[in-house]
Amino acid sequence: MQAGFVTPLHIVYRVGTREKIRNFHQTHVNFYFHERDIMALQTKLENNHSFGEIVGKSKKMQHLFTQIQRVAAGSISVLIQGETGTGKELIAKSIHDNSQRKAGPFVAINCAAIPAELIESELFGNERGAFTGANERRTGKFEQANTGTLFLDEIGDMPLILQAKLLRVLQEREFQRIGGASSISIDIRVLAATNQDLENAIRDGYFREDLYYRLSAFRITVPPLRERREDIPILADHFLTKYAAAAEKSIRAISADVLQVLMQYDFPGNVRELENIIESAVLLETTDLLQQQSLPLHPKEKGSQSAISSPTDATTILPLDEVERRAIVHALKVTDNNIPDAARALSISRATLYRKIKQYNLQQ
Repeated sequence: MQAGFVTPLHIVYRVGTREKIRNFHQTHVNFYFHERDIMALQTKLENNHSFGEIVGKSKKMQHLFTQIQRVAAGSISVLIQGETGTGKELIAKSIHDNSQRKAGPFVAINCAAIPAELIESELFGNERGAFTGANERRTGKFEQANTGTLFLDEIGDMPLILQAKLLRVLQEREFQRIGGASSISIDIRVLAATNQDLENAIRDGYFREDLYYRLSAFRITVPPLRERREDIPILADHFLTKYAAAAEKSIRAISADVLQVLMQYDFPGNVRELENIIESAVLLETTDLLQQQSLPLHPKEKGSQSAISSPTDATTILPLDEVERRAIVHALKVTDNNIPDAARALSISRATLYRKIKQYNLQQ
């Protein structure tokens, strides 16, 4: 069987025959599937609770595993959408690891974590003397990813002027280093991810529509953890095993009380927040069972939508500035002090967040 990619909108098959799947987002790539092969793949994924480093048994995650398996076989561009902490880079890595390019490099760049004036050099590289401080030739991410996969994380934060150059490179598959005169040809697959609504960004003039369609030939949406609570116990157990081994601790299981707290919490930071909670709890635990007192969540916070906003009791009223301070502290903790991510989660600008951090004397 030749592996391929299918979607409910575009799959056409009959029992005992192979059919051509075409016209997917105006790409001329043909894939072939047999009905029993599709059913066998689905059954296999439903019997497994992980896909590489991605863990989940919910229907939404089983569907996600199937999407990864199928899209990996082709070369189509994929846009991975989801909230902060849902594991978008893990999904991109899984696509690469299950593709024909798995022997090539997987190169990731976070477009939100690099100053705007340095992104072009990071992506395309530069020649010696191209600008002040360019003391040697620099190889960019595109060149590093040749024959493999380039993952553009937080693509919504890429400056407009650079979006135009990125579009040209994706169309022509060649570029020049900054300060260079010769063109460099590349053979790469591009995957991108964002926690933003790019269609709104297009309407607001912050993102190019042509680049959006170039990157999103196929879209994968990662569900937030609160929409797949049945995955919390196996994720918690997965992280317990990982961090207990790293800390050389013989913690055999998670107590029922801990699971109850976790199941009632909304995890605004998604899987990343759950992982941080379990990692911290493992370090604090002194028995062979992960107990509630080791959690970095107060018992009274269970059931709350956000651990940082719960007062000490039902009658306590916090001053607005204290609520704001706690919200900022929590956002910084959940996003690992990533200012762009924290600002987006709080629905404020980066400048405002920097000002608030200084106002409340918060350490990053």
